[in-house]
Amino acid sequence: MSSADQPIVLGFETSCDETGVGIVRGTELLADAVATSVNEHARFGGVVPEVASRAHLEAMVPTVHRALETAGLKLGDIDAVAVTAGPGLAGALLVGVAAAKAYALALGKPIFGVNHLAAHVCVDQLEHGKLPQPAMALLVSGGHSSLLLVPDVATDVRPLGGTIDDAAGEAFDKVARVLGLGFPGGPHIDRAAREGGDPDAIAFPRGLTGPRDAPFDFSFSGLKTAVARWVEAKQRAGEPVPVADVAASFQEAVVDVLTRKALRACKENGVDHLLIGGGVAANSRLRTMAVERAEAVGVRVRVPRPGLCTDNGAMVAALGAELVAAGVEPSRLDLPADSSMLITDVTA
Repeated sequence: MSSADQPIVLGFETSCDETGVGIVRGTELLADAVATSVNEHARFGGVVPEVASRAHLEAMVPTVHRALETAGLKLGDIDAVAVTAGPGLAGALLVGVAAAKAYALALGKPIFGVNHLAAHVCVDQLEHGKLPQPAMALLVSGGHSSLLLVPDVATDVRPLGGTIDDAAGEAFDKVARVLGLGFPGGPHIDRAAREGGDPDAIAFPRGLTGPRDAPFDFSFSGLKTAVARWVEAKQRAGEPVPVADVAASFQEAVVDVLTRKALRACKENGVDHLLIGGGVAANSRLRTMAVERAEAVGVRVRVPRPGLCTDNGAMVAALGAELVAAGVEPSRLDLPADSSMLITDVTA
């Protein structure tokens, strides 16, 4: 089937603070419109669920119109609707699910409630083509640090390990706050580290890397606390805090753990392709270290461009298109929003 013959899928993403609307034909990206409320949360140092939900309500229809205009399409051209059903912030999810139901009902088209994490895996197909089967996925964001074995992104996603406390992105936000940097913390930490930071300046701990620890789980709470105590000790002593060195050393500890565990998972499961997704996948040091270490052990790394790593509607549309192609049964029109949706449930 040629690309022109494949169904066009409209995707909605509202799991956190981005209102994303994407349009995909097969593995071809037609539009990716995003409205973010991040500036409204910055003064609080983190995402406020009620503020995010209200922002989604205000941005939804204009973002749909912008996506259609970018794609050069009308609503009548849409063949199916996909929406993030979970996991995420309950109120934010409800806005997207309600909007997707309204569009699906008005158009008389099938709706697919999809898993946010599986969508982060699938979005890579828009840039690098079909995923190898199986693939290993390392998803790192403000809410998730997960290792997933993916035999088939449409039907079979298996969790190997995940966050037991602070996710990587959450730790970036909290350390950035300690250092007096902006929100969200990831880009600010990355920038500070590149501006003369020494990644070996401070020996911060690597959580859950001992011989008796769970090999594929992640813990960054202890690292976050270690950074805070180190900075506080400097301040009590009246000494200047070397922000660039702290940022680089913290970042190195996070990236070291992420890549080490991901490549161990590849080796133990006989997988030679590693996909990295989620907002933290935009981190420059993570990308560099992952490629360097993977090449040394014969693993190929696939990472979408930064704009597709953060939450967006394109990833939801991409998974929707994959589900349509696989002949997966659509969701019921009364599908729920599930803030704690399990990764083993690719669809709702």
